[in-house]
Amino acid sequence: MLFVDYSSALNTLVPHKLTHKLSTLGLHPTLCDWLFDFLTGRPQSVRIGNRTSASIFTNIGTPQGCVLSPVLYTLFTHDCVASHKDNIVLKFADDAAVIGRIPGGNEAAYRREVASLVSWCEDNNLTLNTDKTKELIVDMRNERRPRQPLFIKKLEVKRVSSFKYLGVHFSEDLTWTLNTTQLVKKAQLRLYFLRLRKFGMSPKILSNFYSCIIESILTSCITVRYGSTSTMDRKRPQRVVRTAEKIIKTPLPSLQSIYHRRVHRRAASIFKDPTHPQHGLFTLLPSGRRYRSAKCRTTRLKNSFFPTAIRVINS
Repeated sequence: MLFVDYSSALNTLVPHKLTHKLSTLGLHPTLCDWLFDFLTGRPQSVRIGNRTSASIFTNIGTPQGCVLSPVLYTLFTHDCVASHKDNIVLKFADDAAVIGRIPGGNEAAYRREVASLVSWCEDNNLTLNTDKTKELIVDMRNERRPRQPLFIKKLEVKRVSSFKYLGVHFSEDLTWTLNTTQLVKKAQLRLYFLRLRKFGMSPKILSNFYSCIIESILTSCITVRYGSTSTMDRKRPQRVVRTAEKIIKTPLPSLQSIYHRRVHRRAASIFKDPTHPQHGLFTLLPSGRRYRSAKCRTTRLKNSFFPTAIRVINS
């Protein structure tokens, strides 16, 4: 997995290239012209105290803090896709990752994908920050073979054992211990505010505060990771929930009950959406009351989302 970092991605977007791509997507020419006018000729100045610099005009990039900026960037990068079936290019605004499957130790397709990404960035005026771009190798075989280093523009990409992507810590052994540790640490820091009961707030307000500030952290990405976490890693965040219960003096939902509820809801939405890529995994048995269980050769696959979702729905 290659986690890509761009240097000031939103500030280097070229308006005329954006409008050209938008027109190929079928947007009305009037809207394309409006967006081009919106992105060009923007005055900028610097203010420190009572002093303000002279204004200059910029014709590149998107305004910082603008709601349209991440949307326009997403449309700008819509043509950055994988060229090989064993590779996937994930994009969320300016956060990108290249995931490659290495069958039989052959890395040719993965390395060509990285080279294609570098070429695409050059054509679209985006600069890869090699110093912050990291590579994470997941190899679950008993005997790991040494891998050749990856180079981008003659600079070696650093390999790491874990990486934080979109708020989630991924480890090379596919365990969630590091991610759980960070979530628990962040939730415990917020327990301090819950302990400030001197303001005489009601348990209902404290429960709402817990749900918004603490529970939202503990349940982050829970449908993906909770089924694969160890028993110890499940107990640690649950202790935070019990501590919050003692402070609020009100019963709170357990993380396992939240997990089962969200898995059921997410699986139901996938089953109802025939356009979802994994819709075919949810097939009813001839009885029409239960779903066909997925065949899993490893415990890791058995505890992943889709096999777990089928078991939760059938139970």
